[in-house]
Amino acid sequence: MAFFEVIQVANQQEAAAVVQEKLDNELKANSLNVLGLATGSTMIPIYNNLIESSLDFSEVIAFNLDEYIGLEATNINSYAYFMHQQLFSSKQFKETHIPNGMANNLEEECERYENLLNEHPLDIQFLGVGENGHIAFNEPGTSFDSVTHVAQLTDSTLGVNSQYFNDNEKIPQTAFTMGIASIMKAKKIILLAFGEKKRPAIEALRGDDITEQWPITILKKHPHVTVITDIN
Repeated sequence: MAFFEVIQVANQQEAAAVVQEKLDNELKANSLNVLGLATGSTMIPIYNNLIESSLDFSEVIAFNLDEYIGLEATNINSYAYFMHQQLFSSKQFKETHIPNGMANNLEEECERYENLLNEHPLDIQFLGVGENGHIAFNEPGTSFDSVTHVAQLTDSTLGVNSQYFNDNEKIPQTAFTMGIASIMKAKKIILLAFGEKKRPAIEALRGDDITEQWPITILKKHPHVTVITDIN
């Protein structure tokens, strides 16, 4: 029997407390060796709370879902920079892995990252969700069988992400992303969704259909999913 849990919270601070408790339990049970992380504003309160906590990740390997292609790790809009600022500079991990946005050979970088994921199976993967139902950068129409690949970002995603870039900065049109099949290999998934703009995606998850037009819906086939949301 699949485990599908929805935890209703009042706000992101309450969600952060729920996440901390879940990770604490996993660490105490010695069942958290590899943790999949996400970026974006959804995760900032989560990471702030983890930094302030006493949780010890020094024996945990971390993998991130994605990275823009063409951005140096030192670029303030790269996800490598985000993770350093929001978590890694304050919490020690055994290893941290993020796709190399400056890789010369995109196909080789995809293979390298997917091979690392296969060598270190994810115990827990955190996910946010886009307004169009994308998970990681797996946009609508992405094959459920996809592994780590180069994603072409949709106008919807580019529009949302433009808020993080200055007016004179060009937003990367492509990104490395874990594929849907890569994500689904995780033993447990924790999805976080806040605000009315995410309601259509959550409604799709609550519905009966499983369709590549709403990538989030594949989670209904996963054996262990927790959804933490303020959407009733």
